Amino acid sequence: KELGVDYEYRVASAHRTPAKVIEIAGEIEKQENAVIIAVVGLSNALSGMLAGISSTPVVTLPATPEDVMSSLRMPPGIAHATVLDAKNAALLAAKILALNDAGLKTRVKEFLKAQSEKTEKADEELKKN
Repeated sequence: KELGVDYEYRVASAHRTPAKVIEIAGEIEKQENAVIIAVVGLSNALSGMLAGISSTPVVTLPATPEDVMSSLRMPPGIAHATVLDAKNAALLAAKILALNDAGLKTRVKEFLKAQSEKTEKADEELKKN
């Protein structure tokens, strides 16, 4: 929201509703500029399946620390990015989308600059004490 990126939430499971995952991936595949953020757990079949059936970039967000290994260990030819923080997953998605959107690229740069300024301000505040 902060970067002005449109998004939608969908719910599907590679194990429980594989046909729905395929349907959703097909819908997203038709979009000109999209990124999938897959919140996954346990075996992480979801992001692997999405990465395997779609050319759309997939960012995997494991639901718990215990679920990280299944996100990191994908078979060859199944490429996705694994990010452990939801805000960072959104930022990575925005950076990918910004490759084809000059306005979004500017907003991402402004966001990053604000992050730097916030850190610098915190440093200055600590030096005063």
